[in-house]
Amino acid sequence: MRNALTLALKDAQLAGRTRDTLLSTAFFAGLLLMVLGIGLGAGLGTEAGNLRPAAAGAVWSALALAAAVAAGRAFAAEQETGALEALTLYPGPHGGLYLGKLLGTLLQMLLLSVFIVPLGLLFFGALGAGVAVPWPALTLTVLLGVTGLCASSTFYAAITVNLRAREALLPALAFPVLIPVVLASVQATRLLLAGGWSPEVGTWLTFLALFDVSVIVISTLLFPFVLEN
Repeated sequence: MRNALTLALKDAQLAGRTRDTLLSTAFFAGLLLMVLGIGLGAGLGTEAGNLRPAAAGAVWSALALAAAVAAGRAFAAEQETGALEALTLYPGPHGGLYLGKLLGTLLQMLLLSVFIVPLGLLFFGALGAGVAVPWPALTLTVLLGVTGLCASSTFYAAITVNLRAREALLPALAFPVLIPVVLASVQATRLLLAGGWSPEVGTWLTFLALFDVSVIVISTLLFPFVLEN
């Protein structure tokens, strides 16, 4: 865990210093929300209430694609400078490298979520005067959902980091695994925006928590074999 925290801190400092990943990912997610909104008729005479059911799907589409972009850059800096092999020579289990990259990517995605989620809800009429948003439950949903997105995307980013077409292969490999996370996150968010907390929301969040734990444990155990290949 000491190695993981050190690596996550390094990635966070690098992201804060350069801001290239944060800005490009935020721009990409914002553009996606705008395209989806225009495609559904936002700003063209459509009432905000008519677009509200699409808010959950639009927000999580943006977060899923943003997680793939952010995870794709997780190992890129070390790979481009030839320092990836040096990381594997540090003492300690190689699973710590995965956890460190996961934490670094998760911190960036949580920071982006502060921008993406309110913007998406506002753009689709789910945030504003007279609209009650259960922020505590929605924050928990975003935390669990983003963790699942980052856990899977970071693992597949390690698999594709040395491939020439990694930008194309990463979404193709990761998205089938991300489908359960996206479905559960969309359903929980939709129910929260429609009627607040309910037992069904708790079921979806329980599923997300179990998925997150399973993916993190399995990816940590398999990560040494990924590095060897």
